[in-house]
Amino acid sequence: MPQFPNLIHFAIPFFILSMLLELYITKKREIKTYEPKDAFTSIAMGLGNVFLGIISKALVLLFFYWIYNNFRLFTIPIAWWSFVLLFFADDFSYYWFHRISHQSRLFWASHVVHHSSQHYNLSTALRQTWSGGFYTFIFWLWLPLLGFHPAMILLQMSVSLLYQFWIHTEAIDKMPKWFEAIMNTPSHHRVHHGSNPLYLDRNHAGILIIWDKWFGTFQPELKDEKVVYGLVKNINTYNPVKVAFIEWYYMITDVFSGEKSLKNRLLYLIKPPGWRHDGTGKVSDDLREEWKEKVSSIQSQSSVNTKN
Repeated sequence: MPQFPNLIHFAIPFFILSMLLELYITKKREIKTYEPKDAFTSIAMGLGNVFLGIISKALVLLFFYWIYNNFRLFTIPIAWWSFVLLFFADDFSYYWFHRISHQSRLFWASHVVHHSSQHYNLSTALRQTWSGGFYTFIFWLWLPLLGFHPAMILLQMSVSLLYQFWIHTEAIDKMPKWFEAIMNTPSHHRVHHGSNPLYLDRNHAGILIIWDKWFGTFQPELKDEKVVYGLVKNINTYNPVKVAFIEWYYMITDVFSGEKSLKNRLLYLIKPPGWRHDGTGKVSDDLREEWKEKVSSIQSQSSVNTKN
């Protein structure tokens, strides 16, 4: 079995130094990005994720090895070119995991943790799920089936996570145009963390923004539409346990409470956040359409007033 270092553990000192540098830069520019209680909650979530990751990664590795040893279609050697292939395959997997995590409440229940902060800084990158590691790996199962070695896959997943750390900042406005065109950047990812209707469920990229552009989920950050961070309905708590599990509680309550058909109970797991079986809920597409109609109405009225 090949041995690769645990990159996340080695990166912890880098995380700390980067957050201190960001805090210095943003204070100097008078950008208020840090709130102590919020940052400490994010760090606590990150530490919990690392601790539980010891268990979840062991289980994931077992699943990967089981598929790799019993069902793999090819045997892909550990070489520079296979890492290049794996880079694209992993990033493609991440895009669909991330996109489905916004479209299915079962996956949103764990992913919502990362969006629960109303601030956007490098500590927000550490606000990671305590439950997702135990089941979201299913989006990567095709990789050991194809023939990539499980250790390679976990290494590349760590590389992706490390890349995404630096894009959680307001200290960087825009990268060079060629970089913005291909790679995920702070500007692109700020959009993803926005609760503005225009920005909801956009820019799901891990490393490459090309997936969003190809699959129709890309939205550039607009100067006249300042990003409002957080959720459509914020949870307003700094308690790490509540942050980790409150959406699970809400989802399970929706599934088992009240009089509804078995189909509708199951749909509370499958449908997007905001969906209600009685039609009273609003999902992100509904909120976006309402916003577009409102903007269109304002523009029309403005045009009439200008002519008069």
